[in-house]
Amino acid sequence: MRHTVFCVLSVLITIVLALVSLRYVTGFWLLSFVYSFQIHLSLICAAGAVVALFFKRHWYGFLMLAVATFLNIHGVIMLREFVGRTPQQDAPRLFRLMSFNVEIDNWINNEKIADAVLASGADVVDLMEAVPIFPQLPRLRQIYPYRIGCDTIEVCDTLILSKRPFAHYEIQDLGNLWKRRLVSASIDFDGTPVDFLFTHLTKPYFDDFQNEELVDLKTAMQSHTGALVVAGDFNSSILAPTIQELLRGTGLTTAFPEPTTWPVVAGPFGISIDHIFARPPLLIRSTSRLEDSLGSNHYGLISDFVREY
Repeated sequence: MRHTVFCVLSVLITIVLALVSLRYVTGFWLLSFVYSFQIHLSLICAAGAVVALFFKRHWYGFLMLAVATFLNIHGVIMLREFVGRTPQQDAPRLFRLMSFNVEIDNWINNEKIADAVLASGADVVDLMEAVPIFPQLPRLRQIYPYRIGCDTIEVCDTLILSKRPFAHYEIQDLGNLWKRRLVSASIDFDGTPVDFLFTHLTKPYFDDFQNEELVDLKTAMQSHTGALVVAGDFNSSILAPTIQELLRGTGLTTAFPEPTTWPVVAGPFGISIDHIFARPPLLIRSTSRLEDSLGSNHYGLISDFVREY
């Protein structure tokens, strides 16, 4: 009996470890979602290996434990790879950004979401799947007189709100699956011009569409040479090789640890698939998560930015 339990656990753990380890061989789109859970899966496998060793002491059990431990440690190292420099404590805040995937059928909470936006203190707000917010636009306009998107309820996926005027903005398609999911905008903050790219990527297991979107996003970044913020719902953690390739090739940085945003039911034990990235001379002072998901299947994020001198 003990031998049988050990064998069953070993087979299951080996399969999971093999799938996660394939990240070092291939970035195949079908496995990208698995790679985002590298730390979670490696912890589960490590616990499973300990249980297997309880039933039978065998060298293979120790091997599984060693591989799971390596994958876990390397996962943490990769999360820290893109951490930006810590700004000085006395550096004044340049602006605050809120980014939140409302969820397209979350009509019942649209008033609460508008309340959260107004209470956030954000200078710029990025709302995705924003159709439920459309009836709240008159309220939001009182604090955020400048808007991109949601000109009609039929065309209301990405909504950008700002307390300051846009020096320039453009709405573009992203990849071949969804339309109008990349918004480029520029805002001047007391003499510091900041460019923004707001995006909403396809889920990684929808064929190779997310890779195509990341290529378009990277191409869009090439025309922005100064202070830059890239934010939105990426539907992948920065453990995914595709997201890492984007960050390594563009100099974007993030906060550490990134707040977990999905799935909501997992709370702090979920993963970070919504991101706010910055490029020098911008530095992220802090990134926090909204305390309430407000009926969405994502938590929202709020980041404070300072300028590097």
